[in-house]
Amino acid sequence: MTSTMRAPTAPRRIRVRRTRVAVLLVVLAAIVAVLGQQPPGSSPAPEFSSSPSKAAAPGDVPRGEHPDPHGVHHGPLGEADGAVPDGTTVFDNGVPGVAKLDAALLGALRQAASDAAGEGVALGVESGWRSPAYQEKLLREAVVTYGSEEEAARWVATPDTSAHVSGDAVDIGPSGAAAWLSEHGAEHGLCQIYGNEPWHYELRPEAVTRGCPPVYPDPTQDPRMQP
Repeated sequence: MTSTMRAPTAPRRIRVRRTRVAVLLVVLAAIVAVLGQQPPGSSPAPEFSSSPSKAAAPGDVPRGEHPDPHGVHHGPLGEADGAVPDGTTVFDNGVPGVAKLDAALLGALRQAASDAAGEGVALGVESGWRSPAYQEKLLREAVVTYGSEEEAARWVATPDTSAHVSGDAVDIGPSGAAAWLSEHGAEHGLCQIYGNEPWHYELRPEAVTRGCPPVYPDPTQDPRMQP
């Protein structure tokens, strides 16, 4: 009885195995067919991919550096235009913002700086000579900061009227140095010009004997700044 019950099972297992082999062959054939459709040297696309960034076309200009049709420079302005590095002094001939100052003004500043150094005070230069492009950039920034051209004019002059562009003005820092120059500058013909800018100094040679003239409340009161 036991032998007659086991006999039919063998063919059944053979049929199962043949079915599995047939399924595997079908799957392999499908894979080969798919791979055969890909171009030579290609690779499957990744499952997840980020959106590709736009490649810069020839002649593209980086953002913020587009040329202005009116000739105004919008790109970054460096030392060549008058930007002054931190720690600059009146003796730094390698910095255009210092080297391009009026010779008489620079001479008076260096004399004053030598006297100040004897009292432990260093006269730093926050800003000196500026190119017209740099001055224009500062003016536009001031308009944004203060909300109008009228208010900006109390702090920044136009390139045509600025004493910085002509090399006749210097901004002294830090505050302790400006305070020292406020007290002793007249001895060297150096005077504060605007009440709202205690750092801004210009050369007034007559101040050595007459003292500095009264300050203007702000640049809008200076006749030189009038259109």
